[in-house]
Amino acid sequence: MAIIVGMSMNKRIGLCSWSLKPASAQELAAGLSRLGIPNVQLSLMPLLKDLSAWADVRPLLEQAGVKLASGMYGTVGENYSTLETIRLTGGIVPDATWPANWDIVQRVAPLAETLGMKMVSSHAGFLPEDQSHPTFKTIIDRLRRIADLFADHGLTLLLESGQETATTLIRFLDHLDRDNVKANFDPANMILYGKGDPIEALRLLLPRIGQVHVKDAIKTKTPGTWGKEVAAGDGEVDWPAFVSTLEGGGYKGCYVIEREAGGERAKDVLHAAELISGLLAGR
Repeated sequence: MAIIVGMSMNKRIGLCSWSLKPASAQELAAGLSRLGIPNVQLSLMPLLKDLSAWADVRPLLEQAGVKLASGMYGTVGENYSTLETIRLTGGIVPDATWPANWDIVQRVAPLAETLGMKMVSSHAGFLPEDQSHPTFKTIIDRLRRIADLFADHGLTLLLESGQETATTLIRFLDHLDRDNVKANFDPANMILYGKGDPIEALRLLLPRIGQVHVKDAIKTKTPGTWGKEVAAGDGEVDWPAFVSTLEGGGYKGCYVIEREAGGERAKDVLHAAELISGLLAGR
């Protein structure tokens, strides 16, 4: 797919902080400033680990002209070695790691509120497709507990998409019955996990989407193994259809770039920013 780049950056472009692998708030603010990125999704995990290195993150970002679009928290015990290992260890599904992960949630919620955030994303883990599955009720109960705590702090919980089909996620959200739970839609994850066509999934999930990631991937040629993350525009996501579907559906949020692989992340981030900015400018 040929994409013309070189457009000025749109004010709705954002970046996942972990894409830059910053060691401190100063490094993050400097990196975003160099790239000219106006919004950031901030990983809260480094703040939980060493608040002293991140205590001034909000004023530093403000000085750099960067807005906090949202936050993110991870869960302990996750093993991404294979699709099977992450299925067994991911998110809030495993009983063994639930107490530690609930502790993280209880620390994340007030921290996000203090930073002025309104949305925080996380992977729930592999959601069962069938209500009769033995873990279905357990995951629902845990997510309701998280959602209710988030609501107490004025937060929306964003569930990262892609470890399940769009129809499974919709069914799960319906059953969850919490207004402050939405999807963080990542088109590349649909490809990486082999869970369906990203644009088709986007159209189905559109009313439930709180934020989107800009990430690209190529599907695996070996069933049961990972696809490959690539720079945005080099993979199988139909970016013109992605942007037109969102804009046509009334999406007003940020387009948050996530780059977790590759040796030239800054270059890839800028290319993604130009790609999306160009598509938005063409509407």
